[in-house]
This record gives sequence, C-alpha cells and structure tokens, in this order.
Amino acid sequence: MPHKLPLSASIYGIDRWGKGLVTTLQNGDVALCDPANPHVAPFSLPAILQDLQQRGIASPLLLRVKSFLETQIAQLNNAFDKAIAQYNYRAPYRGVFPIKVNQQAQVVDRIVDFGRQYDFGLEAGSKPELVIALAHKLSKDALIVCNGVKDAEFVRLAILSLRLGFNTVIVLESPKEAEIVIEVAQELGIDPLLGVRVKLTNQISGKWQSSSGDRSAFGMNTDQLMRVVDRLRGVGLLHCLKLQHSHLGSQVPDVNDVRRAATEACRYYTEMTHEGVPLTHLDLGGGLGVDYTGEQRATENSVNYTVEEYCSNIVETVAYAMDAANAPHPILVTESGRAVSATSSMLVFDVLESTLFDAPDAPSAQSDDHHFVTDLAAVLSYLKPERVQECWNDARFYRDELRALFRRGHVDLRQMARAERIYLNLMTHIKDLVRTTEPESDLSDELKKIADVYHCNFSLFQSLPDVWAIDQLHPIVPLQMLNTPPDRRAVLSDITCDSDGKIDKFILANEIAPSLPVHSLPEDRPYYLGVFFVGAYQETLGDLHNLFGDTNVVTIDLRADGGFDLLHEQEGDTIAEVLSYVEYDPADCIAAFRKMVDEAISAGKLATSERKTLIGAYRDSMNGYTYFE
Repeated sequence: MPHKLPLSASIYGIDRWGKGLVTTLQNGDVALCDPANPHVAPFSLPAILQDLQQRGIASPLLLRVKSFLETQIAQLNNAFDKAIAQYNYRAPYRGVFPIKVNQQAQVVDRIVDFGRQYDFGLEAGSKPELVIALAHKLSKDALIVCNGVKDAEFVRLAILSLRLGFNTVIVLESPKEAEIVIEVAQELGIDPLLGVRVKLTNQISGKWQSSSGDRSAFGMNTDQLMRVVDRLRGVGLLHCLKLQHSHLGSQVPDVNDVRRAATEACRYYTEMTHEGVPLTHLDLGGGLGVDYTGEQRATENSVNYTVEEYCSNIVETVAYAMDAANAPHPILVTESGRAVSATSSMLVFDVLESTLFDAPDAPSAQSDDHHFVTDLAAVLSYLKPERVQECWNDARFYRDELRALFRRGHVDLRQMARAERIYLNLMTHIKDLVRTTEPESDLSDELKKIADVYHCNFSLFQSLPDVWAIDQLHPIVPLQMLNTPPDRRAVLSDITCDSDGKIDKFILANEIAPSLPVHSLPEDRPYYLGVFFVGAYQETLGDLHNLFGDTNVVTIDLRADGGFDLLHEQEGDTIAEVLSYVEYDPADCIAAFRKMVDEAISAGKLATSERKTLIGAYRDSMNGYTYFE
C-alpha cells in the first residue's frame, strides 16, 4: 500500500521531486527512504538530527546518505545495460564520474568502491584531479578520462600511469595540446592512450546552453580535428587515438537535444573511422539532468525524461548510426556527474529567529495623530471579502503617505511607529481573509511577496553558491510539523551580513513561489529546514563570505532495523582554520591580542585579574565553529 502523505506535506511537492528517497511521516516529520531496502519504514530526519545532536554534531550540517549515492550509480549502469540488451548493442557502457562535480574524498571514495562492479571510472579536468584519480584502485576496464587544458607535467603523469595498468585517456583539446602530448610521448618512449574532443554544432536549450555548440570553450572544430589526425598519422601515433569525446551540454532539459547531439557525434565518429582512425570509444560527456522541481518538463531546473529514457535514446541513436555506416559499435562513455551525486546530500540548518510582517494586535490612533493614521486604522472596519482588494489598496496608500510625511518631518517617530503597527495588524487580517476566501487570486499572489524573513543558521555563499549565482533551485522543506498547516510565509536569510544572502524562490507542488510556507517558530524546540539534492557542485564551489567555513559533514548508512550507522564525520571549519585560508596566522593573532591586553593593563585601563578572561575568550572564539552555536 503506498505511503500517504499528510495533507500539509503535499504543499511542498515532495511526492513529485522526492524520487522515492524523501517522504513525510504521519507525525509530520520529513523522512528518508532507503532505496536499498524499500520494505523498511522511512527514517525520521528530525530523529536523525536529534541523535547527531546528542553525539555533539550540531547544525548546520551537510548530511550524506550512502545508499542514495549507490542507488544513482546502479540506476545509471543498469539502465544502460537494459538498453544495450534491448537494441542488441554490441559493446558495453563505461561511465566515468567527473571529479569536479564533487571532489570530497568521502564522495569519490564511495563512488569508486561501489562503481567497481560496473567498471565505473573517473574524469579529471586538472592536475589535482588526476592526482586524486590515480590514488584510487579502479577496475581493470575502468577509464580515467583527462579533459581540460594540460601542460607537459599533466601529460607526463597521465602517460606514465599506463605502466601501472590505468586506462588513462588524454583527450586532446587543441592542435597545440597535441604537440605537447607528442613531445612528451616521444621523450618517454611510451605510446599514450588518446582521445579527441570534437565541438558539435548542435546547441542545447537551458541554463547551460553556452557549454554546447561550436562557440563552447573546449574542443576542436572540423579543420582543427583533421589537422590533429594528420599530425598523429605523420608521427606514427594515430593508432593511439581510441576515443572521441563530445560534450552534449550540462543539465540538458530536453531529451530530443540528447538525440540530436548524439546523432551529430556519430557522424564525426563514423567519418573518422573511414579516415583510418582506430576509434573504439564514444564519449558523449555530461548532460544527464536532475529533475529538481519534479515538473518533468524541459525547464532550467527540470527535465522531460527519465534516466532510463536518456540511456535508451543514446543506445538506440548510436546503434542505428553505426549500423548505417557499417561501423563497429563503440564502447559508450558518459560523464554523468550531476545525476550521480546530486541527490546524495542535503543541507540541514535551524531557524534562529524571524522578522514578521504582520502583527496580532494594533494600537488605537490618538486624537493628535495625523488624519492618515486615523484613516489607516479605520480600514479594519470595512474589511470584508467583497472589499478586500479595496482595503489592500487603502492600507498601502495611507502607509506610504505617512512614510513620506515622516521623511519631510510632518509626522513624528511615535506616530510612525503606531502607523506601522496598525498596518502590520491589517496585513494579518487581510492575509487570513484571502487565505480562506480567495486563495488563488491575484491578491493572494501579491501577499506571497509580503513574506516574513526567517533568519537561518547557514551561509548561502558557502553552502548553496549556485542558488545565489545562477538562480539554481533546490527543494527546501520544513523538516517537522508537516501534519499541521503552515500559518506563515517566509523568505530565508542567511547568517552573513549581506543583503544578497537570502533565498526567495521556492519549489512548491504547483508553482515556483516567491516565499515558502512555514510554521510559526516553536518556543520549545528548534525549527529545522532541509535543502535537498545539493551533492553536485554545491559542496565544492563554496565561498568564504564573511569567513563562514565548511559546515559539519556527516555520512550515514540507513540500517534495515530502522536505525542508522555513522560512517564518517568531518567537523566544520574552526575560526582558526578559516583565518589561515586568508593568510592569517592564528598564533600571530593571539599574540597581537595578548599584547593589546597587556598594554591596556600597563595603561591602567584594565585590571590584571581580567587578563585571563579576555585572552581565554579570544582563544575560545579562535577554536570555535564559524556558525551560530
């Protein structure tokens, strides 16, 4: 029998975007489902947080779930295997995970360990990432695909790694890079394993369309490609060219773009084989999208296809193209990083306080108040369903006129304070009336924008940089009380002192809304919010805005008996660690502070007995968490 969500939980669209990983319990708690053990009851997320709190692991924290990551790897590989069998495709699939999507050791280690059974490999776009890849024991058939700009040191390490049994493919991005590879290979006397990156002319739709097409940053056009092929033939290295790489584009929203790009890639592949290039691998790069909103439409934060459809379309397209050209079926490679890692992590934080834009009561206007104060207070007397728009218009007019009068010195501060309180109380009554009589009206949409501000214990710039930089949407949900209707709407403000540190777009069941339905903050316990599907890019793009460092990080494994095992804990950055990132020596800071304390004692401004307290407080802060404790 399917799990039935409490009525209030349906507001957030959890059943649309939850992917069978997130649900809600009848007690109102958001819960995690274990895809590895679907018969096990969902795990209360607030209960997990309470357990971690008792272990001394406080929010904000990044929570990774082992089985979520493993499920995505299995789904991708199984979907390709199924499509290969369906279309009688005569070569296997060899996926690679782009390390840039999430370089964290706990993530890469688990991808390698679980992916070994599928010959799953890694993609390295820089020397540090190649160093990471070569520190992992991959299966004998797994690939390391080297993309990006490469110097001689990068190339030398990649070629030498072949001697250890790694299948390290150097993807040539330009004719100049081909010359570097030729020089290093001849110096070492080792044949490299080569690929070539081809720019496709087909451009995808969506947020990252500039990463595709012939104006994309990496890869070669047709003229450059043929020059490189001829150059390799001339130096006796053409037999090393085994892989053709074409990036379809990141987070491709429309599956037909996948088909069109794969078709064009196949044309290059078959033509190159006719040129005598002994290609064996076709790498179609990234592109497999994540449906963050659950819309199942071709939008910037959604996709109109499933993982199974994506894999089926690629296999079918390549099979038909190769058969038509009488070419052998190539080993298929994709670099699906976002789809593998996004769903595996969630950010959890508590709400510290709220700024409310309504009020439960109002003062009376006084006899010497400006008549606009009296007029504003009188609006409540004619507030009725049929006049609610009129009352909304009048309240805003009187409030705005009073603000103008205050700026010109015609209304004093206490009158203005009374007027603001009267206005906020009117908002309370108008919101309640519209909620019960006109929940889908234009006025309702306007009221959603007059939201409270919930001040939350996280840094947008550190933990959710794409939300700030490119308007990426992630599902955000209160983690408790979803068995009761939310009575407020809020935008979320982070703990930084920056006006940009806020979230004001939210995924709901039927819309992208400018405010999030939330509950009045309980007085006796924390109120937690969760941001889901942050495992791709968000963990690695963070910025030290206001010197807020990494949050606490926890990896858990959900047990079949209803409990969980704590697999790994990484404590969040201390202030001392963050200061060292920006070139401060914590010891020097302590010494400088101690000197100022001693100078204050010598000048008689500070008692000797206060020295220990002051220096101790400074040291304690230096070793403390950068977030609210």
